[in-house]
Amino acid sequence: MKKIKLALLTAALATSSFAMAQDKSALVKQFIDLQRPGIEALARGLVEQSSAPIAQAGSQYLQTQVPADKREAAAKAADVELKKYFDETYPIVRDRAVQLAPTAIGPLMEQTFTEDELRQLLAWISSPLSKKYQDLNPKMQAALTEKLVTDTRSTVEPKMRTLDTAVAKALGAPTEAPAAQAPAAKTPAKAPAKK
Repeated sequence: MKKIKLALLTAALATSSFAMAQDKSALVKQFIDLQRPGIEALARGLVEQSSAPIAQAGSQYLQTQVPADKREAAAKAADVELKKYFDETYPIVRDRAVQLAPTAIGPLMEQTFTEDELRQLLAWISSPLSKKYQDLNPKMQAALTEKLVTDTRSTVEPKMRTLDTAVAKALGAPTEAPAAQAPAAKTPAKAPAKK
């Protein structure tokens, strides 16, 4: 009789654990589904970051190497290429991020949170207060960024100029802008020819 009770208890616990795991997995899936806009924004940011150095180098080249009368057309052509890259690459990265999220985020969520905590987290994320906070968050970041840049500009800008000069020296590049360079040595005026 004890063996039957033990077997029933073991089966009940296994079923209960399996049901809890299914419930927890379902909660994690629901959480990931709610996070999709953030996952897509992450993908967008990665694609934009990947092309930023190219865009920056192109802009510098445009300003320093392209004749002024051809800059507008060249800039438009470069913008078309950058947009083409984004339009082709973003959907690939976005879709892959959405596909990878459950296997990348899911195990962390399941290991870190209990089923009850996941329910609380989902309730919070779905609440009007959370939505209000999420809407305000970019404004708060912008306000802090503006104040931080204003407050640290006088300290950071000289350091950036020093860094720019040091990197240029390390690369063997000119350390001054062409307009700021010392004027070329003047050739001495010829003495009047003797007659």
